[in-house]
Amino acid sequence: MDILQALILALVQGVTEFLPISSSAHLILPSILLGWPDQGLVFDTTVHLATLTAVVFYFRKDLQGLVAGSWQPTLPSDSTDSTDRQQQGASFLLCLMIASLPVLLAGFLAREWVANELRDPLVIALATLVFGLLLGLADWRGKAGKPEETLSPATALAIGLAQCLALIPGTSRSGVTITMALLVGFSRQAAARISFLISIPAIAGAALLNLHDLFMATGSTDGIASQVSAAFMTQLAIGFVVAGLAAWLSIKLFLDFIARISFMPFVIYRVLLGCLLLTFIL
Repeated sequence: MDILQALILALVQGVTEFLPISSSAHLILPSILLGWPDQGLVFDTTVHLATLTAVVFYFRKDLQGLVAGSWQPTLPSDSTDSTDRQQQGASFLLCLMIASLPVLLAGFLAREWVANELRDPLVIALATLVFGLLLGLADWRGKAGKPEETLSPATALAIGLAQCLALIPGTSRSGVTITMALLVGFSRQAAARISFLISIPAIAGAALLNLHDLFMATGSTDGIASQVSAAFMTQLAIGFVVAGLAAWLSIKLFLDFIARISFMPFVIYRVLLGCLLLTFIL
């Protein structure tokens, strides 16, 4: 890769990782339009670690509160004492763990099958289109507005199982988890926050699997280091910074946006993108 390619791919990864529009669909566009090769495991792992850093930093106060037992719900009540907050925090943390487990297990068991059988441009285009329409249906039907602190183990498991569908390229991890959260009655903001919080173990797991695959391919840490030239280090550094900043800004603007407007602009965008991809492919 040259520096421009690294910059564009990192920007695309950072912006689309947490929006319900599928990062896979957008990362395939440069290869279709410009003939760029796959960015490789080293760069892919770097930008995943950057987006992981961004979401952890953005929700650092929530995460600190959950771990310390001082987490407060999105809409705190004056009548909520410290004991209630601790119980709510512990319950919410448990639910986040339950929601995260299915995709970690499925990703570990099915990653080779997904890489070999599903990373097809036609699959990505169809998934972008179909799951975009499902998000629109969920947003249209979703009339309830439950806050995130009402998350129960059963609904957490349902969201976690839906997240497994994100292994299909083009589905969008955030899109499918937000869709399920809306269907079980959460408000738009609560659905997005739950989706972002359960993304932390999923992104960390994906990065660890990439590191494992890279280690197996090269045989040692020295083998990995031999692939990283001085010039490539510059591209990796640019990729990390750009992807991290883009992801953080994307989360912030997205949460502000859906507080005022529905998910329908993203649905329309996905439908148009899916049709565009199908046009190029077919």
